[in-house]
Amino acid sequence: MRIHSAEFQAMADRVLRVTALTTRLNVLPFDDEAGKAELFEQILGRPLPARVTIYPPFYTDHGLHLDLAERVFINQNCTFLDYAGIRLGERVMVGPGTTFITVGHPVDPGERREWLSGAPIDVAENVWIGAGATILPGVTIGRDAVVAAGAVVADDVPPASLVTGRKAAVHRRW
Repeated sequence: MRIHSAEFQAMADRVLRVTALTTRLNVLPFDDEAGKAELFEQILGRPLPARVTIYPPFYTDHGLHLDLAERVFINQNCTFLDYAGIRLGERVMVGPGTTFITVGHPVDPGERREWLSGAPIDVAENVWIGAGATILPGVTIGRDAVVAAGAVVADDVPPASLVTGRKAAVHRRW
């Protein structure tokens, strides 16, 4: 998406609205179930599915492209940058401090301030994502997989597998 376009401006307007809503959500008393339900409906554009548990603080930049199946559990302090779409299948468990990012910028310095890139994240059923993991644009995580705490996931994760790691490496210079 081109920055400084009508589409980008609409997204930016939504981000401001949702930021205001999540700010209100994150200061509610923990036991105010009705207040949380009302705010989540405004953030997501629909009621939370049955038996979804989300512990605030909770952050999202868009909300309308966050698809949560039944029995999803999201622990405290998680962030969902969902403009390109995030789907969490049934019985997914997300540890505290986890970040899902579907948008970014081109690597090329000349294009970085002109374009926004992105790709959806798809998490299959019965996945466990450990505390502090980061899931990057375009990743698919297969059924029954486990993402270790602190892992940075930039590639697809096969079903019924464990992924670990957080090592940064220089791939190219310009």
